Amino acid sequence: MTTNGLEITILKADVLKSGLRALYYSGAHHILAPFSQGIGLIFMLHQVSRERPSPFAANRGLMVTPEFLDSVLHEVKRARIDIVSLDEAYERIRARGSANRFACFTLDDGYRDNLQQAYPVFTRHRAPFAIYVPSDFPEGRGDLWWFAIEKAILSSDEIALEAPGGVECIPTKSDAEKQNAFNRIYRHLRNMDEAGARRIAARICDTAKVDTTGLCRELIMSWDEIRDLNTDPLVTIGAHTQAHFALARLPEKRAREEMRRGADLLEKQLGVRPLHLSYPYGDPGSAGPREFRIAEELGFKTAVTTRKGVIFPEHAEHLTALPRVSLNGEYQSTAFTRLFMSGAPFALWNGFRKVDAA
Repeated sequence: MTTNGLEITILKADVLKSGLRALYYSGAHHILAPFSQGIGLIFMLHQVSRERPSPFAANRGLMVTPEFLDSVLHEVKRARIDIVSLDEAYERIRARGSANRFACFTLDDGYRDNLQQAYPVFTRHRAPFAIYVPSDFPEGRGDLWWFAIEKAILSSDEIALEAPGGVECIPTKSDAEKQNAFNRIYRHLRNMDEAGARRIAARICDTAKVDTTGLCRELIMSWDEIRDLNTDPLVTIGAHTQAHFALARLPEKRAREEMRRGADLLEKQLGVRPLHLSYPYGDPGSAGPREFRIAEELGFKTAVTTRKGVIFPEHAEHLTALPRVSLNGEYQSTAFTRLFMSGAPFALWNGFRKVDAA
């Protein structure tokens, strides 16, 4: 019996969920917590929306509901964890902790639903939060290729992918085929140089008649909306580079310019220079020691990755290589939230290594 792409994706998620449930219901996270919970944690989100994903929704992991976000905030408060701004987190990390653990909430990319659906939840809780904005996105020229590719696949029965061995025609008629195609294309593009990947994505979208500019303007806040948010003391607007490239795949001079130009335009539009940065994609293949050094040299107080983990006192020496805890759309469960706050899954994942800055 063959296994299709959608089944593989579901199977992997189910296996991971089963492992997390076993850890939670065993109670082992309570035993590990004194060693694994650290001094705080930085939550990572992207979209917050009540929109129900279709059967094929390749980016569903980037979206949580406002109700789930509300439940997470309640859980954090119930655990007597202080919800703080990035500036306050910076001070607490430098001090190597305080009486209470802290939590930061961060959202990447500047989606409009952050304003429309996440902001009211944070406001109701009087909870500080941060949004990291790539400066090209509110300009209307952002390349949200991961959503554009999903949209191209949705409207097509076949996708032509330029691969090293020639053009590969990938069927996309069923939901399973669409998921398989997205997985194949995403892996291919993420393993390429940034310029080549963007060219291939653009050709796929042109063929499928996907309006990438319109998609950016539909999904991302305008500068006026960002400025309105920025007037609220609860809100921190952070930098997310200029064009959302995987910085480690760029020459050093270009990577530095991406970070600097993103901050420059945010300062021009908002009147204040951002002091906090999020690396696009944020995995070890997209941001590493070189990028951590550059961020520090450019004057950022903190910079966050997507490496899994909580914050320990030792991160005082690695303020531009901070891990985060993803609030993933596939794991919208109170049990998972409690488990993640304990830090236990990340301790096991990282082999109890507290800092990953390599």
